[in-house]
Amino acid sequence: METRAKALLASALEIDAASVPPDASIATLEAWDSLAHLRLVQALEKELGRELPAEHIFAIASLADVAAVLEGRPIG
Repeated sequence: METRAKALLASALEIDAASVPPDASIATLEAWDSLAHLRLVQALEKELGRELPAEHIFAIASLADVAAVLEGRPIG
């Protein structure tokens, strides 16, 4: 699932997936701005087939968080 998480994040940030490190976060990726975050949320919702709760939208801040959402695990 991490590969899918990395692909979704890279697509939302409009960067190559190979440039997304395993410890990628909103603090370490300059391309992860508010617009990229919105694209990421939309991609996650499309992938999951449902809307994300607001608390998840605001809590997503790393590649690990994206993977957690995809796997249905708690974020953080």
